[in-house]
Amino acid sequence: MTMQKINPDHIDSIISLMNKSPYFNLLSIVVKDLNIGYSLLEVDIENRHLNPFGGIHGGVYSSVIDTAAYWAAYCELDESAGLISLDLNVNFLAPIRSGKLIVKGQRIKIGKTLCIAESTAFDQEDKIVAHGTSKMMVTQNLQTITQAVDSSRLISLPCKFI
Repeated sequence: MTMQKINPDHIDSIISLMNKSPYFNLLSIVVKDLNIGYSLLEVDIENRHLNPFGGIHGGVYSSVIDTAAYWAAYCELDESAGLISLDLNVNFLAPIRSGKLIVKGQRIKIGKTLCIAESTAFDQEDKIVAHGTSKMMVTQNLQTITQAVDSSRLISLPCKFI
């Protein structure tokens, strides 16, 4: 881990890369902001996000909680490090049927081998609708941002730290 300053060009490139990813597009997840210990994403809730009972599917809550937690931890890791989710605990607190889902991720602890982060999902009236925590394993040369860049066929990525 490093205490260097994060490169804003790197963050912009990461946000662009993630917002083009197939799974994020499938669920309409839009990463809005990343920084040290923090992430912000949004989803415009559509019919495809709903379960047969008309409320948001728990899998959508799980996906956005996991995503926001991951990106809240990402900015503090060395460039060669990756993260793999080991455990995800999601509390479904209220249904949402339409509107915007806003999800804020926050790093709790970054260690050499484990990271813990939490995420809170809000509806557009700022009511908490879901909360969760994620325990992630820090890896070396496994599931790194470089591998994501390679798989997306992006030519290059600005350095992470300045």
